[in-house]
Amino acid sequence: MIQVRNVKMEDLPELMTIENLCFTKEEAATEEAFIKRIQVIPDSFFVAEEEGRILGLVNGPVIQQPYITDDLFQEIKANPETSGHQSILGLAVSPAFQKRGIASRLLTHIEKEAKAKKRETITLTCKENLIPFYQRHGYINEGVSNSEYGGVTWYNMVKKL
Repeated sequence: MIQVRNVKMEDLPELMTIENLCFTKEEAATEEAFIKRIQVIPDSFFVAEEEGRILGLVNGPVIQQPYITDDLFQEIKANPETSGHQSILGLAVSPAFQKRGIASRLLTHIEKEAKAKKRETITLTCKENLIPFYQRHGYINEGVSNSEYGGVTWYNMVKKL
């Protein structure tokens, strides 16, 4: 049975494997970035696990503005207790376990946690081919992002909570 739980530091090797399978070298979070996120925002960093094996992850800090900015990929601050906007810097599922609803489970979990903490929205950026996936989950495409992260065109996707 798949369960979603908060991240632990010992998850790091598996997280790095999944991140590097799912994103290009330019887009993938570095080990240093993951260590910092695990230490600073474990309350908004979740993993999907089955029989001790990590299948996927979702993470991001709570931010004050409604859109993701490139500096967030470097500089992470602790989340406020309530309010703000829950960002998603990364949602990734190991290719061997894709098409099983795991990304949807992770999105649902981070949304439930964000609602419990009275966040205003969930905000993320995605590539054009993923817009329909997020729209099926209630996100609104608010156009091309200012983000130049990884040299890719990103779209702002926002869901009001």
